[in-house]
Amino acid sequence: MALLDEVKSELSQIDSELPAASQAQATAMIRFGGGLRLVQRQILVQAHFDSLEAAQWLQNAIRNLYGHEALLSPIERPTPTGTIRRYQVLVERGGAALALQTGLLDRRKHVVMGLPNEIVNGNIAQIKSAWRGAFLAHGDISDPGKASYLEIVCPTHEAAMSLVASAHRLGITARPRQVRSSERVTLKDADAIERMLILMGAPRSAREWTGKRSDGEARGKANRLANFDDANMRRSAKAAAEACEKVRHAFDLLGDEIPENLRAAGQLRLDHPDSSLEELGRLADPQITKDAVAGRIRRLLQLSDKTEKARAREAR
Repeated sequence: MALLDEVKSELSQIDSELPAASQAQATAMIRFGGGLRLVQRQILVQAHFDSLEAAQWLQNAIRNLYGHEALLSPIERPTPTGTIRRYQVLVERGGAALALQTGLLDRRKHVVMGLPNEIVNGNIAQIKSAWRGAFLAHGDISDPGKASYLEIVCPTHEAAMSLVASAHRLGITARPRQVRSSERVTLKDADAIERMLILMGAPRSAREWTGKRSDGEARGKANRLANFDDANMRRSAKAAAEACEKVRHAFDLLGDEIPENLRAAGQLRLDHPDSSLEELGRLADPQITKDAVAGRIRRLLQLSDKTEKARAREAR
C-alpha cells in the first residue's frame, strides 16, 4: 500500500468522542471534497474521494451526526495512464438542511467559500479534525526520499486561507500557493509535516514517513559521498599521471644534471604513480615528509622548465 493510502486509511479509522470535532471533519471533507451544487433550485451536497474508507466515514457521519442519508457510489474515469476510481458521496434530499447544519450555508443562505468561523475559531480538537477532513478529501504527501511536502488542494482561495489560519493555531506554518488554476496549501519542513501527521491522528504513518525519509537521506548522503570519493580518486589519478609525465620529461631533458635528492623524489613518483605524497615520503630512504617530497618534485620541474627556456633562447 502506498504511503498516501496508508495515511488516509489510518485517518479514516478515527471516530472522535467530541461531536463538534466530528462535525468539523465532516464539514471539511464536504468543502474540500466537492461542496454544494444548485440543481433546479435544489441544493445538493457532494464530495469525491480517492479513498473508499474516507467516503464511508463521511457517509456514516452524515447519517449519525445530521440525520440525512447519503448515497455512496464509485465513479471510474479513463485516463492515458489507466482507469482512475473515485468515490462520490451525494446528498440529494435534505441537501439545504445539511448545508445549514454544517455551516457551509450561512443564515442568510449565502454559501461559505472557506470553512465556517465556528471551526476556524473553534477549539483545537476542531482544528485538528478540520485538517484531517481536508487531507482525506484532497491531500497528498511526498514519498520518502524525495523533496518533502504535505499538500492540500483547495477549492477556493478562502478555503486555503482557512487552512493556513487553522495551521497557525496549531503552531505550524503552512503556506498558500497557486499552481496553474488551483489553490494549494503546502508544508515543506519535514519536522512540521511529521507534527501535522501526528496532530491529524496518524502517528503510525508519521513514524513510517520519518523513518523512510531518514533512510532515504542516509542513502542519498552515502551516494553523494561515494560520488565525491570517486571524483576525488579520478582527480588524484589524473594529477598523478600528469606529474609522472612531467617528471619523465624532466629526466629526459636534464639527464645527469639533476641533483640526487631531486632525482630520488622524481624516481619515487615514477615508481609509485598511484601513491600519495605522504606514502612516497614513507617509501623514501631515509623517510621524509610529504611536504619535502612535494617540494623536491616541484624544484625538479622548475629546474626542467628553466633549462628548457634557456636552451630555447640559445637556439634562437
